[in-house]
Amino acid sequence: MASDMASEPARTGRLRQRYEGNYRLVSGCIPYRVSKEENEHSGEKEDSIEVLMVSSPNRDDLVFPKGGWEDDETKEEAACREAFEEAGVKGKLEEKPLGEWVFRSKSKQEICSLEGSCKGYMFALEVTEEHDTWPERENRGRKWLKIKEAFRLCRYEWMREALEEFLRVMAEDQKIQMSEEIGETPSAPVSNAMADCQILSSSCYVNSSSGQHHVGCSSESIAFCNFFKLEIGQTAK
Repeated sequence: MASDMASEPARTGRLRQRYEGNYRLVSGCIPYRVSKEENEHSGEKEDSIEVLMVSSPNRDDLVFPKGGWEDDETKEEAACREAFEEAGVKGKLEEKPLGEWVFRSKSKQEICSLEGSCKGYMFALEVTEEHDTWPERENRGRKWLKIKEAFRLCRYEWMREALEEFLRVMAEDQKIQMSEEIGETPSAPVSNAMADCQILSSSCYVNSSSGQHHVGCSSESIAFCNFFKLEIGQTAK
């Protein structure tokens, strides 16, 4: 973990908040990390993905970091800012959003436009830094979870849909990286197959590799997603 650091206070208020019609615009991310885990059947080390969720103030549910997209930043920068303010993490942000979702705030509808409606953009964030001190530490806890457990804890349908899309992207990326490694340097680590460039926000990097932009879903990634759906089918409903 990164050492303690003095952090700036989290942004508050709605003076710079972006709106689109009656929708309050929101940006967030699914922070994740990849670690090696022993397969209980083969005994071999395999990649295992965990995602990070944070607690909601005055509530006992867990959510992905997100918050208002303000008029002095891009939605990518907003997602990175929220990741640090709410969860104390920084990392590499996928340039392409997982998607956009319209939802209503069920706890305090007045914070999301007059009708209580939000339009949110979610990204995948590969965590490279995890800080011990962050702006909202006093109000939010954070927890690393296996995918199956994260599905079970997703309170809203839009969160489950974002997590499903995250899995699809992870499966697609894995296929691309494996192909590149086999064709060029089979023994190279996965991270070497990715080209990264820093954006304006110092809290994250945008992965701008052309290989990351995919619309279709390969048979391998469909099988990957279906596997997880079978695994979490009963708990995610």
